[in-house]
Amino acid sequence: MEIYQAIILGIVQGLTELLPISSSAHLILIPWIFNWTITESFDVALHLGTLLAITIFFFKDWLGLIKGGYNQVVKKKKSTEGKIFWYIVAVTIPTGIISLVLDKFSETICEKFGIETILIAIALIVLGIVLYVVDKKSASEVKYEDMTFKQSFLIGLSQAIAAAFPGTSRSGITMTVARALKVDRESAAKYSFLLSTPIILAAVIFSITDFELSIAFIAGVLSSFLVGILVIKFLLNYLKKGSFKIFAIYRVILGLIVIGMTFIR
Repeated sequence: MEIYQAIILGIVQGLTELLPISSSAHLILIPWIFNWTITESFDVALHLGTLLAITIFFFKDWLGLIKGGYNQVVKKKKSTEGKIFWYIVAVTIPTGIISLVLDKFSETICEKFGIETILIAIALIVLGIVLYVVDKKSASEVKYEDMTFKQSFLIGLSQAIAAAFPGTSRSGITMTVARALKVDRESAAKYSFLLSTPIILAAVIFSITDFELSIAFIAGVLSSFLVGILVIKFLLNYLKKGSFKIFAIYRVILGLIVIGMTFIR
């Protein structure tokens, strides 16, 4: 892989993993459009960049969560941080197992019928419409620290859907479910980012032996990391007053373009 390709894909990963527009779709579509070859291990390596971005941006939050989780079990001292930490732990294990099963199922279907780009387009369009409708109609009544176990579990479990349908978007589906449960936009984004950390970490650890260290690898991870930091800051500030409408529109337009290109090809 050329260095410029790695940088472009890293930038794309940093943008699309953290915005509700699907990194898996973009990392499949861009090589498809330009006839590039990207290995599965490099795809996961790019996630390392966004993992670092999330971890560093929310470093103080994670320290508080871990400390709160420890105090809640050992010292029997309850706190918001401890509650949220164990919410994340409780949903990560079943989500990881279901995601692995659904991911294999999705790969089999796509390989057998050769309909990957069409499935991506459908997922982009459908979730785009759902995200817009849900976000518009849902009230913003629940803040991050006030989420219940039921709300947090349903939001976390929804991540598994992204594994079954490339183009769905992990952040997209979790933010949509959070809004459906009346979580405010900024809290939905923050909890989505925190939820993704252990899932992405597991994927990176699982594939780390397949990483091929090179200048292109470093360039891809670094660009993904830098763009990821900027995107997290932008989205959290934007959602204080803005809505998910612009992302929903983008998803629908991209989905229609993909369908058109698929039939032309």
